Amino acid sequence: MSKLTHIDGDGAAHMVDIAHKSDTVREARAEGEIHMELDTLDAIKANAMKKGDVLATARIAGIMAAKKTSDLIPLCHPLALSKVAVDFTFLEDGIRVESMARLTGKTGVEMEALTATSVTLLTIYDMSKAMQKDMIISDIRLLAKSGGKSGDWSA
Repeated sequence: MSKLTHIDGDGAAHMVDIAHKSDTVREARAEGEIHMELDTLDAIKANAMKKGDVLATARIAGIMAAKKTSDLIPLCHPLALSKVAVDFTFLEDGIRVESMARLTGKTGVEMEALTATSVTLLTIYDMSKAMQKDMIISDIRLLAKSGGKSGDWSA
């Protein structure tokens, strides 16, 4: 069995020391979807929701969430992100969210990209739930990561 990086010799959880690692440019992209009825999707597209601009609010929420990932996920390092982007693609029955996080640093940004995507989708739900409560959030996943010792990876 391989050595677990977040467990010490006594079996206790701990934050990994990254002081010895080299700074590299690191980037990660994640995606997810929210599915809904056509009337709900049309209202989002028309910016006709009572709570306001769903996509603008969701984008800001996703960016803010990426910046707060270490407050939400135990053992994540607080990171000085240089870029977070959140983009939307309309689907026939919903919205696809793709988030990107980037920095120059000692550890990866996969959790930041995944957190941005997740909170963006949750915000779309929150902003639209008065119109439809049975929307489905699905398929949240890492699309790609680059940088660091392990190099590049893509789904």
